[in-house]
Amino acid sequence: MAGIKALIGLSFGGAIGLMFLMLGCALPVYDKYWPLFLLFFYILAPIPYCISRRIVDDTDSASNACKELALFLTTGIVVSAFGLPIIFARANVIAWGACALVLTGNIVIFATILGFFLVFGSNDDFSWQQW
Repeated sequence: MAGIKALIGLSFGGAIGLMFLMLGCALPVYDKYWPLFLLFFYILAPIPYCISRRIVDDTDSASNACKELALFLTTGIVVSAFGLPIIFARANVIAWGACALVLTGNIVIFATILGFFLVFGSNDDFSWQQW
């Protein structure tokens, strides 16, 4: 039952984050849809970690290069997702208010992605790897 509550909470967090992203794009004051490019970052962010989880055996407690590279690539994707709206706002492509809404959505969505891997990342009965 705890897994179902966590799944509902994570889906609620994802919906709230996407709402902030859409508000930053679609409000009549802003009316620019350039921040929707962040959806690519949301899709790309968990991919390196998922690939490294499939390749690497977790029985070794020492750090390995594949896992370190996956964390480095994920960090680069997340930092790029936070930097893109700021660059758009500095170049006057979007308004600063839209940038603030998009950055708020980034925080919520990346916290949701992190929460997904913390809740469903362990190899127990209710794991995301069974899907």
